[in-house]
Amino acid sequence: MVETETRRLLLVHAHPDDESIGTGATMARYVADGAHVTLVTCTQGEQGEILVPELAHLAPDQEDRLGEHRVKELAAAMAELGVQDYRFLGGPGRYRDSGMVWGEDGRRAQAPGDVRPDSFWAADLRAAADHLVEVIREVRPQVMVTYDENGGYGHPDHIQAHRVAMYALILAGVESYRRDLGPAWRVAKVYWSAMPRSAVQRGIDLMKDAAEGPFGNVESADELGFVVDDADITAIIDGSSWVERKIAAMRSYPTQIDVEGPFFALSDNIGQAIWGSEHYRLVHGMAGPVDPETGCESDLFAGLGI
Repeated sequence: MVETETRRLLLVHAHPDDESIGTGATMARYVADGAHVTLVTCTQGEQGEILVPELAHLAPDQEDRLGEHRVKELAAAMAELGVQDYRFLGGPGRYRDSGMVWGEDGRRAQAPGDVRPDSFWAADLRAAADHLVEVIREVRPQVMVTYDENGGYGHPDHIQAHRVAMYALILAGVESYRRDLGPAWRVAKVYWSAMPRSAVQRGIDLMKDAAEGPFGNVESADELGFVVDDADITAIIDGSSWVERKIAAMRSYPTQIDVEGPFFALSDNIGQAIWGSEHYRLVHGMAGPVDPETGCESDLFAGLGI
């Protein structure tokens, strides 16, 4: 059981590498600040595309061992960020990566037509939520972070992680629900990670001017399906002092991420700038004091008095 006076942050992500890309600097910052950081990863990422030719034999249509390899990548990334408490939802291998296909616009993901019955997308929502309820009641986080209702860019596992997290949030706080999973706990604040339009556009502009050239041909943030209006951002975490740890954590995923200078590319070949600042939307709980310059919280625990 975690000490009650400790700041406790719980993050719910879909696959190994998602946490480092979207929230790595935040995680490293709070670990350095003495907070207890818990990561719950919902799948082992078995269906991911493989960027390392020598490891192509791990692919689902060959040896189908990519998941066990990505578990090792996750452990290496957590060592870089300093996170000691990381788990898989329901235990390793309980839910399989559902895979994805790109929609007609090529910018938004969707579930493939042949989702396996053991995939996360096909999971019973309450059963999956119960696994997270148990973690919430054990760790007793004051703050939880997950994706928005669209899973950022539409990946079915990101959407399912959102659904599981938000349902577990409610169930964990009900005194009479599943007492066998531990004493009820109410999470004070919940944030959805977000990519503000202005920050994404700055990244695109930087890539256009980079000597080595961009990884993709995106000209405007409006071409991407995962950006949100700047006005929707309620918290900005300055992780600039920990951005090198974030980059190191991302380098721990060579099968999934190609890190090059200040940029990285995923399998869709869209280059993205690596930001030291990470952005969030408060969706549950009361906002705390804000930074007068940004009008946003600079601490996810703001207003909680801890």
